[in-house]
Amino acid sequence: MEHPILFISIILEAIGMPVPHGPIGDTLLSKLVSPHMTYTWFVMAFLILVPKLTMGKMEMVPGKGQNFWEAVIGFMEGFMADNMGKEGARMMFPMLATFAFYILVGNMVGLMPGFMSPTSNINITLGCTLIVFTTTHILGLKFHGASYIKHFLGPLWWLIPLMFPVELISHFARILSLSIRLFGNIMAKETLLGILFMLAGAFFAPLPILCLGVFVSIVQALVFTLLSILYFSAAMEHAH
Repeated sequence: MEHPILFISIILEAIGMPVPHGPIGDTLLSKLVSPHMTYTWFVMAFLILVPKLTMGKMEMVPGKGQNFWEAVIGFMEGFMADNMGKEGARMMFPMLATFAFYILVGNMVGLMPGFMSPTSNINITLGCTLIVFTTTHILGLKFHGASYIKHFLGPLWWLIPLMFPVELISHFARILSLSIRLFGNIMAKETLLGILFMLAGAFFAPLPILCLGVFVSIVQALVFTLLSILYFSAAMEHAH
């Protein structure tokens, strides 16, 4: 759900670019300035500029900004190490941390009038999910080679005809589970906020929903990241 007036629409209109709320057509340029893409660029720029501005150069005696980011990164790395082991956490930390920060900021940015959450679009959440799904099986093949197939066969040989299709379905179901859970929750938040702002924005009616939106944004970022960690961890461990 998009807000009635998107902040990015004003900028695009001023520089003569296609405006997302109008008939923008099917050209490559039109797709690049669609709301979920433009706000993805916005979130990416935010994640690049804010740490740079708040942290500056790395110092032996850290300042407030460096202390904050070291604490955040240290907590995330420790959390991943507890669930994946130090080797897995060291290898997968860049991807998982990027997902965590992107989804969190992407969820939260839609709470501001005139902005939208890129994660309220199924294309974004499905893209993130497919990366996680593909990486999961690449890790399984990397750590186990052809023996990775044992993860799909169950504990007993005579259960293979039953367990193999069940395991395949459960793995492919992760695509729907991860993508639709995130998309559905954030789209619902966007829809409800958009309706309340149009109907009763001047009377602070959306305020409780804004508070709930912050909570939902944090929880959904945590759930997506945690499930990704569990999937990676399961692919790297030996089949039983």
